[in-house]
Amino acid sequence: MSRGDVVVVGAGPAGSTLALQLARAGVPVTLVEARAGFARQFRGDALMPSGLEALARMGLWDLFERLPRQPLHGWSIRVEGRELFRVAEPLGSLQPCTLVRQQDLLEAVLAEAQRLPGLQWRSGVAVTGLLREGGRVVGVRLADGEELPAALVVAADGRDSQLRQQAGLALHRPAAPIDVLWFRLPGHPLLERRNDFLTLVAGGAIASAFAGADRQLQIGWVVAPGEPQPQLEAAAWCERFAALSPPWLAEHCRRSALALQGPLRLRVQVGLAPRWWQPGLLLLGDAAHPMSPVRAQGVNMALRDSLVAADALIPLWHAPGGAGAAGPAPVRELLDRALAAIQARRDPEIRHMQKLQAAEARQGRLIAHNALLRHLLAAGAPMLGPLAKASWLRRQRPLREGLAGSLAGSPLKERPIDWQPEFP
Repeated sequence: MSRGDVVVVGAGPAGSTLALQLARAGVPVTLVEARAGFARQFRGDALMPSGLEALARMGLWDLFERLPRQPLHGWSIRVEGRELFRVAEPLGSLQPCTLVRQQDLLEAVLAEAQRLPGLQWRSGVAVTGLLREGGRVVGVRLADGEELPAALVVAADGRDSQLRQQAGLALHRPAAPIDVLWFRLPGHPLLERRNDFLTLVAGGAIASAFAGADRQLQIGWVVAPGEPQPQLEAAAWCERFAALSPPWLAEHCRRSALALQGPLRLRVQVGLAPRWWQPGLLLLGDAAHPMSPVRAQGVNMALRDSLVAADALIPLWHAPGGAGAAGPAPVRELLDRALAAIQARRDPEIRHMQKLQAAEARQGRLIAHNALLRHLLAAGAPMLGPLAKASWLRRQRPLREGLAGSLAGSPLKERPIDWQPEFP
């Protein structure tokens, strides 16, 4: 390796796609992943039109279309057993929300990247420290003692980013709005024909249900942060699901109780780093902005981060002298200005998505915990449903398509980076 290389730490959606884009453009890049594989108990699998747009702009649409996938056919909101409204995909977008196993996506991206001569892949080895020189990050140290010099280190190592902590970059965390207990059951034939994302509200509880990319029925049961986890047998959990569900799903839950997997508790963390970079270091994805699971923004915003970062960085490596050159300070200053500009481009969309996510969570809790409101909505569904549907649709467009102007296509403009995040 040379000091002109980029080291990307973390092979999640942001890290793997950035490494591929850089390698395709002839930028020498090393992708480091602490784990030996991509299998996880839980990964967000929903690609919104915003994430699909990013993949298309990266030139990865053909790769995406080769993957097993499951489109969502619609969104259904049910209150006290009655359907308040249903909306069919794609809600005016070019593409529907599509479920793809994130493991499949990451493995396909890595396979594509490994065919390129400029990419080195290091898996099963953790990064334990940053290398510094004169106040600048100039590489990383691995757990086995090896040092990897670099012109730029990209920390895409997740919401608990060790590199962010080692760099002393703060992460502002508001109170988490929810935690989620996640369950799996065998799929149901009805969901093969019409895979709606069901939001189920009744009796003070709120849950979601849909068929995932693996065709299994996934159920998310919302609990308050810190709320003790109910210690229930599988049959008792399935009775709770049945109490919220339409008859066909209630019957399926009861019949499949012995096959129930879970609960897996997803402790929701939301945050935003006031500053995503230091000289020679850039945070991307959850390392810079852990997202709530509402509308699967984590994976979609990570892909959009990656696209903007690649568009800003690649030209620097092809400029005379190259941004990775160990030589003149102005070249390094150009790189640092690009890092600030990447944050400036991405920060407004991240803030907006986090505010919308928090608003969705607040509204869900309000309805779930207000018995009078629930019963009014259920009893008045024929009249109130269209009004609720119109209000819901207005909120969904940015959550699905992102904030206009957030991706590449116009010159990056710098803005101050010492502001404080604003959370609702």
